[in-house]
Amino acid sequence: MEKNGLPSKEPSQQVDWRESFRGWGLSWTGLLNNQKGEWWLLAQLALICAHSLPSWPSELFEDWSWPLWLSFAGLTVFAVGLGLALQGFLALGPSLSPLPDPKPNAALITTGVYGRCRHPLYRAVVICSIGVVVAKGSLLHLALFLLLVAVLNGKAHREEKRLCSVHPDYLMYRSTTPAILPGIPGLDWRQG
Repeated sequence: MEKNGLPSKEPSQQVDWRESFRGWGLSWTGLLNNQKGEWWLLAQLALICAHSLPSWPSELFEDWSWPLWLSFAGLTVFAVGLGLALQGFLALGPSLSPLPDPKPNAALITTGVYGRCRHPLYRAVVICSIGVVVAKGSLLHLALFLLLVAVLNGKAHREEKRLCSVHPDYLMYRSTTPAILPGIPGLDWRQG
């Protein structure tokens, strides 16, 4: 299309994914005072890393070995979680932030994977954690899963409080779209 005799540029539909990693607002001060929910992020990262610990109690496995098919099923669930994480990451684009406080001027994404779940990245983490629990058959990893669910629940509630203050449309979206996993107490709330 031409404008004033010169060719005009159409707005680009491509997203510069480098923008996803800018403007997060991470700072040493925030890590000390939890200004933007940094403590939620640290707890989440610590629990995710703890999933790499060996199975416990190991005495359970001395006389009886965990079935290979369960380990394979757990790894399959873990892979599904990674795929869901990639979908959520790509859908957010420049609005991506690891903190529960949204980036300034970030768009509210409510379509695609976000049309089925308000927190698909948290859902992906929960599914990956379930995969680890099933693959390892470990009481330690079951406890890590339960702690991770509690942390993600708290982080999501803080995030939603902030999103409601900057995106008035979030209230309607929240009332109709499952939070993390539909119909599961603690992972799905449609109001408040």
